[in-house]
Amino acid sequence: MMGRERLYRTEALILHRTDFGEADRLLHVFTPHLGRLRLLAKGVRKVSSRKAGHVELFTHVNLLVARGSTLDIVSQAEVLEPFRPLHEDLERASMAYYVGELVIRFTEEQDENAPLFYLTRNTFERLGTARDPLLVLRFFELHALGLTGYRPQLYFCVACQRRLELVPSYFSPAMGGVLCPRHKGSVEPMAPLTLPAFKVLRYMQTEPWEQVATLRLSAQIHRELESHLRDFIVHVLERQLKSVEFIHRLRREQWINALEHRA
Repeated sequence: MMGRERLYRTEALILHRTDFGEADRLLHVFTPHLGRLRLLAKGVRKVSSRKAGHVELFTHVNLLVARGSTLDIVSQAEVLEPFRPLHEDLERASMAYYVGELVIRFTEEQDENAPLFYLTRNTFERLGTARDPLLVLRFFELHALGLTGYRPQLYFCVACQRRLELVPSYFSPAMGGVLCPRHKGSVEPMAPLTLPAFKVLRYMQTEPWEQVATLRLSAQIHRELESHLRDFIVHVLERQLKSVEFIHRLRREQWINALEHRA
């Protein structure tokens, strides 16, 4: 029986990288048909490396990879889309870090998930161009949950299975979605779900991005959506995400700077 080919090609998104040895980098990449991989990019920290500019974070690349005994090795790399705005704006870069961390946490190595790959690729693009990058994140979170088997239930009460009416309700990460008003206080923890936020969650779950992108949300609705989806994600992953604290710290610094500027 013939063995596997020694070389293979794949497109990939660079999600995370860490220094490895004196001049190498360990890359976490996400591919459409091979799933998430850990690859070694040898020598890319050298000034003379020709691959260095082609394995930057948050880039869409075409890779030629050689199979190794422990880690496969990047032989060639070509940038397909650099997503430059993510490298030029710290806030949008922090959001891309968050997206990358979510993908790593929600996937196992070598498990194919092509729809999640294309959602992630489109999210990197949208983060760089969209008027409201926070809406991009909420859309990504909701659909990434669905594509990894954790779709929140927004149409039937997770306690009694009755069809939910569009009225103020409750959201329970532990139960997997929305509870109708008759179950107030029956599950802990649960959080009030306002009618506007409920409508937006349903709209985001069922409509394409092109329609969702037309929404104009208040800061209050943004905060509520973020709270519900983050609580849901933390419950599913059973851990906090490092990039979330960085985003919050960045926001606090921007808020303080804005106050000082006004003063």
